[in-house]
Amino acid sequence: MKLAAVQHDIVWSDRSANFDRLAPKIAAAAAAGAELVVLTETFSTGFAVDDPDLGEPEGGPSAQFLAEQAAAHGVWVCGTCPEVPAGDLDGRPFNSFVFAGPGGETQRYRKIHPFTYGGETKHFRGGTELVTFEVGGVRVSPLVCYDLRFADEFWQLATGTDVYIVPANWPAQRRLHWQSLLQARAIENLAYVVGCNRVGSGGGLEYSGDSRVVDPTGELLTTAAADETTLFATIDPDRVAAVRDRFRFLDDRR
Repeated sequence: MKLAAVQHDIVWSDRSANFDRLAPKIAAAAAAGAELVVLTETFSTGFAVDDPDLGEPEGGPSAQFLAEQAAAHGVWVCGTCPEVPAGDLDGRPFNSFVFAGPGGETQRYRKIHPFTYGGETKHFRGGTELVTFEVGGVRVSPLVCYDLRFADEFWQLATGTDVYIVPANWPAQRRLHWQSLLQARAIENLAYVVGCNRVGSGGGLEYSGDSRVVDPTGELLTTAAADETTLFATIDPDRVAAVRDRFRFLDDRR
């Protein structure tokens, strides 16, 4: 499966502006042969966690944008957005990873670990369920930004995962953590890891991008610096199987 990770800037709390900016990037990725296009965490709003108007209904404008792009280009498109389920009494959104397919399919993963240090816990709820999707024979497990620090979720999913996808708004001052943990999760779990981070500035923070695709042995297949760009990589489940057959580290977990 050919995958594209779109490293992009985000206009703060302006969905329409972000949709306009992202649509041609998705189109270009699809035209280049990508079957799955990955956007960042909170791709349509930025990490504006204390904005009282940030939440949108589940299946709202951000999810609709992903579904429309998937249908228009015949690809899978994913990213996260703040969603409040219908009839929910809490009112706080989940940070929802929305995975939209070309035939109208939609899957979701709700970020399990809201980022307490950045105030996300006050305004967002955490999800409770891990999820794995299948795209063209490739088993895809999403986790979101701060989830990257918690190895146990990655471990739980490992035997059924070919590639982990980690969209993020990871700030520049902790970029070493981002880079190191993406490689560590690939090495630990003998799987591909795709980290798709934003660039630019927002909410008083700078974002350095550093998006990358790591192979099941920890080697960097492709990386980005701090500019808007799109990374392409081929995810091969046979490569995952071969690495795990040779290095049977998962069998020794206790």
